[in-house]
Amino acid sequence: MRKFYFYFFTIFLISILFYSCSTSTLEREATKTKPPVSIHKEESKVDTVKKKIVSFIDFLKGSRVESIKIDSVKRTVVIICDKELSYIPFREDKVEDIYSEVKNDFGEDYKDYSFTIKTLGYPIEDLVPNYFRSDTTEYDTTRLPRYYYRPNPVTQDISKKFIPSNGLFNRNIIVWPSHGWYYANKENRWEWQRPRIFQTVEDLLPLSFTVPYLLPMLENAGAVVFDPRERDRQINSVVIDNDTRNDVKKRYYIETSKGKKHRWVKGKGAGFAIGKPPYPSDYNPFQKGTYKKTLSDKVESASVSWIPNIPEEGHYAVYISYHESAENVSDARYTVYHSGVKTEFRVNQQIGGSTWIYLGEFKFEKGYHPKKDKVVLTNKSNEAGKDLTCDAVRFGGGMGIIERGGEASGRPKIFEGARYYLQYAGMPDSLVYNLNKNKNDYNDDYQSRPEYVNYLYGKPFGPNSDRDIKGLGIPIDLSLAFHTDAGITHNDTTIGTLSIYSISDAKHRRFFPDGISRLANRDLADIMQTQIVDDIRAKYDPAWTRRHLENGNYSESRNPNVPSVLIELLSHQNFTDMKFGHDPQFRFDVARAMYKGMLRFIATENHYKYVVEPLPVNHFMSSMDSQGNVTLKWQPTEDPLEATAKPDRYIVYTRANDGSFDNGVLVYNQSYEIKTIKPGVIYSYKVTAVNNGGESFPSEILSVCRMDSRKKPVLIVNGFYRVAGPAYVQSAKFTGFLNEKDPGIADRYDLSYTGSEYDFDSTHQWISNDNPGWGASHADYEAHVIAGNTFDYPYIHGESIMKSGYPFVSVSAQSVEDGSVDLAGYRFVDLILGEQRSTHWERAKEDSLKGVRFKAFPEKLQQAIRRYCNSGGNLFISGSYVASDIFNQGTADSTDINFAEKTLHYTFGTGHAARTGEVFSADQLFMKKFSGFSFNTKFNNKIYAVTAPDEVEPVNGSKTILRYRENQFSAGTAYKGKYGAIVFGFPFETIANQNVRNDLMNKVLKYFGL
Repeated sequence: MRKFYFYFFTIFLISILFYSCSTSTLEREATKTKPPVSIHKEESKVDTVKKKIVSFIDFLKGSRVESIKIDSVKRTVVIICDKELSYIPFREDKVEDIYSEVKNDFGEDYKDYSFTIKTLGYPIEDLVPNYFRSDTTEYDTTRLPRYYYRPNPVTQDISKKFIPSNGLFNRNIIVWPSHGWYYANKENRWEWQRPRIFQTVEDLLPLSFTVPYLLPMLENAGAVVFDPRERDRQINSVVIDNDTRNDVKKRYYIETSKGKKHRWVKGKGAGFAIGKPPYPSDYNPFQKGTYKKTLSDKVESASVSWIPNIPEEGHYAVYISYHESAENVSDARYTVYHSGVKTEFRVNQQIGGSTWIYLGEFKFEKGYHPKKDKVVLTNKSNEAGKDLTCDAVRFGGGMGIIERGGEASGRPKIFEGARYYLQYAGMPDSLVYNLNKNKNDYNDDYQSRPEYVNYLYGKPFGPNSDRDIKGLGIPIDLSLAFHTDAGITHNDTTIGTLSIYSISDAKHRRFFPDGISRLANRDLADIMQTQIVDDIRAKYDPAWTRRHLENGNYSESRNPNVPSVLIELLSHQNFTDMKFGHDPQFRFDVARAMYKGMLRFIATENHYKYVVEPLPVNHFMSSMDSQGNVTLKWQPTEDPLEATAKPDRYIVYTRANDGSFDNGVLVYNQSYEIKTIKPGVIYSYKVTAVNNGGESFPSEILSVCRMDSRKKPVLIVNGFYRVAGPAYVQSAKFTGFLNEKDPGIADRYDLSYTGSEYDFDSTHQWISNDNPGWGASHADYEAHVIAGNTFDYPYIHGESIMKSGYPFVSVSAQSVEDGSVDLAGYRFVDLILGEQRSTHWERAKEDSLKGVRFKAFPEKLQQAIRRYCNSGGNLFISGSYVASDIFNQGTADSTDINFAEKTLHYTFGTGHAARTGEVFSADQLFMKKFSGFSFNTKFNNKIYAVTAPDEVEPVNGSKTILRYRENQFSAGTAYKGKYGAIVFGFPFETIANQNVRNDLMNKVLKYFGL
């Protein structure tokens, strides 16, 4: 197969080389001696080869031979091709085969000639990335960085239990996700830069890859990541600053010091002041106020506390600011107190000043809590006697704060373009974000992103209008511009992935300011495109299209003065691409491919052996003995695409009640024991896998609770692990995404949804962004964060179980299916099925799951439930698709139906049984008749929406206990015989009122006589 591939490839290249010979020039150097090969023979040879490859003429599209130079004295043949030849990735074996085939076709007369094939001015062998070269001694050192002093990381979470020495520790990476909400100067309105199509817009879609996945992956590998757009989805923002009189008066800002030597004094120069937002263009808040400073000490002798009055409980990003100086400490100690947990950071104040520096995302309670929720900076340092400065601290991303056309955007900052965030972040206007004199925000937006890269780095890598600007001194290792592209096909072909780099800057220089060859850009672009395409082909679509590896003149790839690449992942205008693009698992896998590509590039550039961070663990389970000792167990997840991604350690994180997770405990086994937990407290746990490359994403969250009563624990089984894109329909006249059928379920949250699709006619053409034709979608949700599967529902169920006086433990459904957990050991089992349902998977036909995943009742789970019921147990099941997933045509068989009707005693009425979410009691023995409650059916940022609850009807001795108010359909059934079974056709955790949940769970337990 390999020989066939290379034969085909070389014939294709030879075709390109010689097809255009009739219009190319055949040049020869003048010689004083008679050449050994006559000109006629040379021309004849060309003609012969041309005839040989005439059958491959269909492949000759877009590339031409510009010249063939034959030097008969030096015995060289140089074939110069246009740039289109450079669109393919070159590898050593490919290059070798190409040259071998070309020499062979020139024949014996040229056997002692040296051949060179060039494109972009380089021999094709020079276009093989260093990473793909088998011999490190053959690396092109001109594209490797020079060794020089590298400062300590600008931030480091010192509460972490390890340092990823073979990952990206002390590497600085910039990622920006496409466009954003911007002010269109000519139209005098705020708008997206791209059309709303297939339920999203390019300004949002890349956010759903970078913010939830890529940025934390890079950080888990040890990198410090910068984004020229706001990255926090929190719509609230609290800024505390020494210049705000009310902050000092109400003790939101508090200074302490011991003695005059360490008192806080006003520093020289400007600092942040909040002023009176919204800000006019060119208003820099970091030039409108002051900052404070003191001297560092070996022991704490001064501190500053920033204590927010949080408007709404939730997760908030924390940003700090300070004044940088070479006289400052490089180890300033910041501590974030979040819901009673402390997380400590070391900050290098010699770099990165006068802007917002991201520390992380943390949970804070509503209100003012001086002991539990705050940021504290102390002057304790290993560098005593140096300066230590402080300025404002920001909690949360917040809403747009820049005025254009007389008003702010009206959208959360995370959805705005880079131009506006960079102004708020203190970037100099004419150097970074206002490059078109306030006349063209569209151009400012994409031109500002690379200049942000350059300003963060500074001299000699500064903004292109003045590379000697000092900047912020943060050595940037690479930048990624991540987009989706345009393009439509009317078949099942993807538009695929395009990778763009620039080997010349705006002044046609082929070297970075430090002399490094800009071929490093091609290396990065090739490595990342290869990784993305290979991973997608392996996991989803073997025919995923690899588009050009293109040397392009785009500011986002041309203007950064560090290695950079612009990735166009897929076409947001192409339906087939978007079937993949809406899938959260696809987003995770693509983000992981991008992270791996960056890791491979940086490791090669810096001569170290890389290790890829592991995948999340699985088969998570908890148990508790009679003394209240808890045991956690889990299994690692093998990564078939990456041999190095094996964990050798794990971190167990703990949360008490609804507080924050702590900073974890490092363990070396696949289990962990907690001695005698306190009664009446719900403890929740999540686990990550660790190796020298970094830390995995967390597992699902399991919860346990011990009670003082003698009651035995009940068991919660989490069977809701589905994440999925929306349902779709595809036919000749009606094609698109059908939210009415199934909107899918996001992985924790979604940032990309604009609204439901309304144009399903594939013949409709794009007219304008306001009228984009096929795929056109509504805009009613585009400024909202949509809640998805949080993987944290055992806590909600457990809270209600605890209120009924029962202790509980929880496990994953996987651990039940593999036999690790025996349900018979528990008198009551609560099975969470949420939005679990059989879901079509866009992936290869050879998939063992046969294109379907997330079945509500897999065969092994059915078997475990049957055994449990036969042992006399009591089972409570709730979920949207508990019946429809079994009975709907295409997923049901007689075994499934028998399981539902004869074991669980319900049958299928209809899907999409209710829209209002209103439910009332139909059985006085269960709860007071006609009393009611509601569950959530609307998209929001708190709990996922139930859009298609099931009608579950009684059968074989069961009865209806709940009905949907709008139509009297059966919403819940109950059976009590040798065992008990209660089934809700909607998810318990989506019931809006906690008191109702507590009361309802109590009634379920009492119905079983518990």
